[in-house]
Amino acid sequence: MPREDASVNAIMMVPLMLPDVNVALIGLGNVGSGALSILTENAEPIALKLGFRLNIRMICSRSVMSGTFPPHIAKTANWQDAVSHPDIHIVAELVGGTEVASEIIEASIRHGKSVVTANKELMALCGKEIWDRAIAAGINLAMEASVAGGIPIHAVLREGISGDRITALYGILNGTSNYILTEMERRGDSMETVLAEAQQLGYAEADPSADIDGFDARSKLAILSALAFGERITPADIYVEGIRRVSAIDFKYATQLGHTIRLIGAARQTPEGLILSVRPTLIRRSTILANVHGAYNAVWVKGHYGGDTFYYGRGAGSKPTGVAVVSDLMRVAREIRSGSPERVSPFAHPRLGEYKPVSVTLQKRPYYLRFRVDDRPGILATLAGILAAKHISLDAVLQEPSDAKHDLPFVITLEPTTEQAMREAVHEMSVLDYMREPPLAMPMEPPL
Repeated sequence: MPREDASVNAIMMVPLMLPDVNVALIGLGNVGSGALSILTENAEPIALKLGFRLNIRMICSRSVMSGTFPPHIAKTANWQDAVSHPDIHIVAELVGGTEVASEIIEASIRHGKSVVTANKELMALCGKEIWDRAIAAGINLAMEASVAGGIPIHAVLREGISGDRITALYGILNGTSNYILTEMERRGDSMETVLAEAQQLGYAEADPSADIDGFDARSKLAILSALAFGERITPADIYVEGIRRVSAIDFKYATQLGHTIRLIGAARQTPEGLILSVRPTLIRRSTILANVHGAYNAVWVKGHYGGDTFYYGRGAGSKPTGVAVVSDLMRVAREIRSGSPERVSPFAHPRLGEYKPVSVTLQKRPYYLRFRVDDRPGILATLAGILAAKHISLDAVLQEPSDAKHDLPFVITLEPTTEQAMREAVHEMSVLDYMREPPLAMPMEPPL
């Protein structure tokens, strides 16, 4: 029998390569540098998966002219050069913030460029309007890297479990805060000590307020809630508290109660509507979220039909977030090459409903109240009287041994009550002359 020509077989094994899709990376900070590294080092496997090359055509940053980059990559310090370049198909906006980033994205859409962004703040504020303009222009918008870095949670909500009806979503969405809280718990150190260490390690910014005051997590929850529940949610719709007042003593009391403390972004469907919050929360040690440590993120989703699912990974970092950016670039590049007329909204719904904010004061939970007082007789009786007047029942009273009678910490836990009643009681307690500071109140979530 005649032998097959080996050269013919070799040719048949080589995939048919379509023309390159060209990318402009704007912003070479932590995320941009990670994406550039992955696109460069992983170019061949990416091309094999796509059937064409994802080519870095241009990079843009303020310092790019002084760096050393492959000769085939054009460099510019002016983002307008990138978005107007006729050979660019996709613009990756990785500069962060809202003002310049918004200009870059708007200009990209006007020039017919698809956009990939990691910008949680901008997408939370006006992502739906940007998508409407993008779809009208016939281009695509992708934003997987805007939430939870290395966790493909957008794809999960948009496609993976899209057939379910989500009833609740809980997330540890800020790695900096989670690192601080878990180190405080592990070592018994103060917030100030661990925050300073986090800044030295690069986990926290010089101005850490976006992280430790909950605003970063709030933007992320706004995006995830839009995907999960199909409602247009802006960050201002979400109740937010940060972790500044959590202290090492709170972890001691939480441990006695079989709980730990995490900054939790929560979205829950209730009979009154969707209740949204970002706040430090006591969660049972037996729950899976309680075992998320360090700078990791996690999202727990409850579906009406599919039940509980859980997603865990690094929430930040150049490489994990860079993977999310590159994966988005690949998805958009496929859409460009296939010419698909049906684009899936990055918000998982072609139209978002108008969210009617529901006050967090309507939720009913057990609560943890931590006091610091100038000790004297009758304090517990007074506090119990205030709670009884609001129809709130005590669950337990805890007090660690202490010689600091002029700054004595102790805890009262409450039976389930409305947040409104709890707040009214705390307001009355705060003005008592023996209070060293207003009581710290945190909800105690039921088992997740």
